[in-house]
Amino acid sequence: MSDSPDKPSPVRGDPTWVAPALTREEKTRNVGKTPVFFGPPLAILTDGQKNTMEISGVLNRTAERYLEIRRRHGIELTEPERQCIAHICHIGFMSPLEIEELPFEVGLTAFECEGLDKAALKKKLEAASFVDLVVVVESLGF
Repeated sequence: MSDSPDKPSPVRGDPTWVAPALTREEKTRNVGKTPVFFGPPLAILTDGQKNTMEISGVLNRTAERYLEIRRRHGIELTEPERQCIAHICHIGFMSPLEIEELPFEVGLTAFECEGLDKAALKKKLEAASFVDLVVVVESLGF
């Protein structure tokens, strides 16, 4: 037994408090209403829905399908290829058109690193579907 009293754990609101990690089951718990900005894509997606439960259903179904798309698609990239695409994506938000133009952008970029074959990467991206390109961009956090 030590002479120093146990320090109390930080609580929510304390800047040193860290939220506990959630299990998959805990992530599905009801956390109450969350304010969400409905920009044009969400407004279009939920057009005609009249109540919170309908809107919630549309958003959750869409998210579930999107997560499955992310699980099933993408392309195998080497680390230098990932770095090159991340360099291109660092412009910020990637619109669908910008994602579609990734192969073209690879051909234009001045980015170079050891082990990068831009011609091979460009061909790989040209052969990929739009869905695969979206998953690549998403996997890089853009």
